Amino acid sequence: MQINVKIKRYNPEKDSRPYWSEHKVEARATDRILDVMNKIKWEQDGSFTYRRSCAHGICGSDAVLLNGVNRLACSVLVQDLGENITIEPIRGLEVIRDLVVDMDPFFDSFKAILPYFINDSIEPSLERLQTIEERDRYDDATKCILCACCTTSCPIFWTNGQYLGPAAIVNAHRFIFDSRDEGAAERLNVLNQSNGLWRCRTAYNCTEACPRDIPITKLIEEVKRELLWRRA
Repeated sequence: MQINVKIKRYNPEKDSRPYWSEHKVEARATDRILDVMNKIKWEQDGSFTYRRSCAHGICGSDAVLLNGVNRLACSVLVQDLGENITIEPIRGLEVIRDLVVDMDPFFDSFKAILPYFINDSIEPSLERLQTIEERDRYDDATKCILCACCTTSCPIFWTNGQYLGPAAIVNAHRFIFDSRDEGAAERLNVLNQSNGLWRCRTAYNCTEACPRDIPITKLIEEVKRELLWRRA
């Protein structure tokens, strides 16, 4: 089938503003959008710029806006979008070139919530054990691949780039509810700042955008309740 692809392009070295390039591509219904992007770059326009790596929905590097919705280009098929496809960079982050955005603010928020194991107690002779129930408590949060689909779909983040965002809160959840970790108070203090947890307005955009089907809004509410419970 022949599909019509419109791509939002921008090269700051020569373009005063973004523009749309249009391409006609022969593709199968079962081709991934990443396959279509590769075909455009390899056969039509070598200057077309985007990120890609594993191509299997794990690295999260090819997050883009497909027909107005945040998705991973390697996880969406042509048949999911039809014959007319628009591709844009994810919103809320500075565009470096074409579909490549500056991810530094996103990862700064991730680092701010202390995304690592904290435990200063004496190490046990073997390992720190957990029950199945204790592990299940934060299982959903471990599935995050840091693609930024959730954070850049959030209307609060679009207007306030200092907001930590859903991805950071989800990764805080992963450690806050880990029975082996002792850094919950520190993380909750970070989340309790003016650009933290309470900026969330429960729009559900993040949950709908997540390619890993993480119930992000639910996890954010759980962190809110934990913070309120500890302050009570």
